[in-house]
Amino acid sequence: MSRAADDTEAADNSQLIEDFGLRIGGAMGWPPMAGRLAGILMLSPAPMTLSQLQQALGASKGSASEMTRLLMTNGTVDRVKMPGVRQAVYEWRDDAWGGCLQHQLDQTKQLLELAETAQERGSRLPRIQQTRLREMGAYYGFMVQQLQRLLDEYRRQLRAGEQ
Repeated sequence: MSRAADDTEAADNSQLIEDFGLRIGGAMGWPPMAGRLAGILMLSPAPMTLSQLQQALGASKGSASEMTRLLMTNGTVDRVKMPGVRQAVYEWRDDAWGGCLQHQLDQTKQLLELAETAQERGSRLPRIQQTRLREMGAYYGFMVQQLQRLLDEYRRQLRAGEQ
């Protein structure tokens, strides 16, 4: 590939990574830097060290580290140890979107638990507050069921596509 083609590809990836920063970052409630980091790792042909990510982002080590932790928590990135490499590396998970959906399901289950506990502890509250707590429980119960159904269906579709 010629240098001009390399420069064009780098410019295209640069704009794409900025799009990730704005769109995925914004939609997921992440800082734009986390969205850019997601784009970098998704497009990277190989895992990257924190130093490489820091350089690609033009960010401090602390910021790059914080963003990788955020993406790991959200189920899209793994930290792995590669043979012959002293530093841990970060890679986009093969099942990143399923991991992201699993994270949303786990968070929603925590909120359902809160709603159930609140209903028990709020049993002596006035009727209006009890109604609000029941509605909260109904909402999160519904969301847990639907997110679990979506996750199961998503995984089934992925398995069917692999065959």
